[in-house]
Amino acid sequence: MKEPRGQELIDRYKKNYNMSAEDEITEEMVLKHWELENSLTSELLKSTSENRWEVSDRCYTTLYSELWWLNKFTGTSSKLSPSIIYRNIIKLIGQQPKRVYEIGSGKAELITYLASCGFECKATEITRERGNKYASEFPNLSWDISDGIHLNRFEKPGSYDIVISNQVIEHLHPDDIVEHFKNVNSILSSGGRYIFTTPHKYMGPADVSRIFNYDKPMGMHLKEYTYKELQNLLKKAGFKEIYGVFHIPNTISQLCGLYINPKCSRIYLTYSCAVEQLISLLPYQSLRRKAMVLFFIPSIFMVAKK
Repeated sequence: MKEPRGQELIDRYKKNYNMSAEDEITEEMVLKHWELENSLTSELLKSTSENRWEVSDRCYTTLYSELWWLNKFTGTSSKLSPSIIYRNIIKLIGQQPKRVYEIGSGKAELITYLASCGFECKATEITRERGNKYASEFPNLSWDISDGIHLNRFEKPGSYDIVISNQVIEHLHPDDIVEHFKNVNSILSSGGRYIFTTPHKYMGPADVSRIFNYDKPMGMHLKEYTYKELQNLLKKAGFKEIYGVFHIPNTISQLCGLYINPKCSRIYLTYSCAVEQLISLLPYQSLRRKAMVLFFIPSIFMVAKK
């Protein structure tokens, strides 16, 4: 496998992390990221349920402390306002009042926007390194630390109408995913919903390994999923209703000048699962990615109802 180098490597890196052309990134910075993330991923995968939070906190603090440019430059290429970027999630949340809990808030763009729209919000992260220094000061926005798994240890049962995670569950240890879903269910009110997005397995890898032409995640995306896998895991966790969300990606919407409200649909979920089964028969990941685009299945977008 030929790995890209020089300007090609830098361009691929900026594209993967939505950085602008003007952001000052060198080949050495990209290679440092690759080496560090490989090392940290090994630590995360070897961690046990007893020390997982401690290891995760240390690894992510190390990542964002040593690779300072990730916090500074990631997402700088986007010229879209939060009202455009997150309008699908706003539509799915519906009318106020709603109590919203976000898992893995990162730089807090989404949860800050939701707070600005009037929702009662709580942002969370596993590490203080990416903590409330990124949250704007809204009286209806609070911040807390959580392991992202045992949410019932941090919140009372039935505390929230909506739980959200945006590109987060791929970072969780695969051994923890059912426990994660069970505890999301536990902190939701009756009829509450878990709204989440995550990279699709057949569109990936979506972490740093994609830059180097790998066909599966080698970095801190510990596992990328299919719709069918997640449907089965959500059922196991006790969710009553599970939907795929049909939506038009922002890039296509902007090009066409057309916006269609997202639709929670069991039919779309069934369609996606069936298409996945066919695509899984293709011998190469590059072919799977092309087929996913052809059948119009972008990254996974799901809603699970308690």
